[in-house]
Amino acid sequence: MTRPESAAEVFDALGKDYEHAFRTATAHRDALTDLLAHLPAQAKVLDLGSGTGRPTADLLAAAGHDVTGYDVAPKMVEIARAQVPAARFELGDMRELSFAAGTWDAITAFFSMLQLPRAEQETMIDRLVTWLKPGGRLVFATVPADVDGVDIVFMGHAVRASSFAADALAGRLRTAGLEILREEQAEFMPDHPDAAPEPHVYFTARKPA
Repeated sequence: MTRPESAAEVFDALGKDYEHAFRTATAHRDALTDLLAHLPAQAKVLDLGSGTGRPTADLLAAAGHDVTGYDVAPKMVEIARAQVPAARFELGDMRELSFAAGTWDAITAFFSMLQLPRAEQETMIDRLVTWLKPGGRLVFATVPADVDGVDIVFMGHAVRASSFAADALAGRLRTAGLEILREEQAEFMPDHPDAAPEPHVYFTARKPA
């Protein structure tokens, strides 16, 4: 296997192919629909790993919310800015971001931590909880697996992936101080010639008010 590519390298190369491959992920849209039903008007939403801006930032901004997306891949930020002008998109590594406590009404992280080691994912979850307002919601999606630093091929790209089994992740979210409101597990086949079927898990969790 070749050297694992960074997230920026992978998603700069994939660009809109990633959006196309995952466009029929109904569980993703279900999680967003549920979030939209519970957000206050003009909510401040942080989208970590915002990709092409679709569907997450697009749907949230169309509903009148104040959306800021961050992505580590310059090409993704360029595409998102063009596709979703109603939201803001910035280039940045989530590990280097800093916000005051209680900044955001909601934070979304759809599959954006899979290339972080487990220890860094745990640190990020704790930081997200701090950034949420009391009563704020986190929507977190990943590929559930008991792995830390395993080399795999994702849509034709060599990557190093880490994750948690679904029950372990649920426990980690609770340890961080969140109440789990919703969990959905799904099997999804990306529409890409180099893709393989993926298990997905979507959690919606709330910071106590």
